[in-house]
Amino acid sequence: MAEEWIYGIHAVEAAIAAGEVERLWLATERAGDARIAAIRQAAEAHGLPLALEPMQALQRRCHADQHQGVLARALPLPPRDWKAFAEHLPEHAFLLMLDGVTDPHNLGACLRSAEAAGVDAVLLPKDNACGITATVRKVAAGAASRVPVFFLTNLSRTLEELQQRNFWVAGLAGEAEQSIYEVDLRGPLVLVMGSEEKGVRRLVREHCDYLLRIPMAGQIESLNVSVATAVVLFEARRQRSGEASARHSR
Repeated sequence: MAEEWIYGIHAVEAAIAAGEVERLWLATERAGDARIAAIRQAAEAHGLPLALEPMQALQRRCHADQHQGVLARALPLPPRDWKAFAEHLPEHAFLLMLDGVTDPHNLGACLRSAEAAGVDAVLLPKDNACGITATVRKVAAGAASRVPVFFLTNLSRTLEELQQRNFWVAGLAGEAEQSIYEVDLRGPLVLVMGSEEKGVRRLVREHCDYLLRIPMAGQIESLNVSVATAVVLFEARRQRSGEASARHSR
């Protein structure tokens, strides 16, 4: 199995706190930096093996130059158990499903927004989607270690099971008639975002209770998936802040 790297100050800090790190390397040139010193202290508190090496040595290890002087090797962790996790979801759980996002920068940005918006879990397909790579972790700025992420075999079946538990499913589609500002996004909710090029796939779309669009005032017809995800997540967050759902059960 190939080594999995985690680099960048925020990503490594979160990974250490989550117990995802096996070993750590710090750049000798940045040993006096307060943020690097804090990471070193956290690593020692967790009993992690640690080594000091030149910046270029870290770059050769992970084949990336954006490590900010800190590099970690991830522990080989077993896949998360979605069914067990789903049994303990809160009453008004808020889930994000990303149907086929393949660009690591977009996925990392989506995870960062999901964590900031208070999403309980992010659901991804096992196939035709980006995994949690070092780039994803770096862009997510620690969110990849804080938000539970699940890779699922069948997104449509998962939506059916959630709907049976009174979740509502809202998918984003540019041609939808309803705006994100016209619907109730409170209560148990799954927000479904599609891939960068094709949007939400047909079978997944058919399991959405409604399709929504982001109103556009200019001539641009669509937004980058990570930007669109942030817009909808925070509209849902605005609605959900301290308010009970007005919806009835199915």
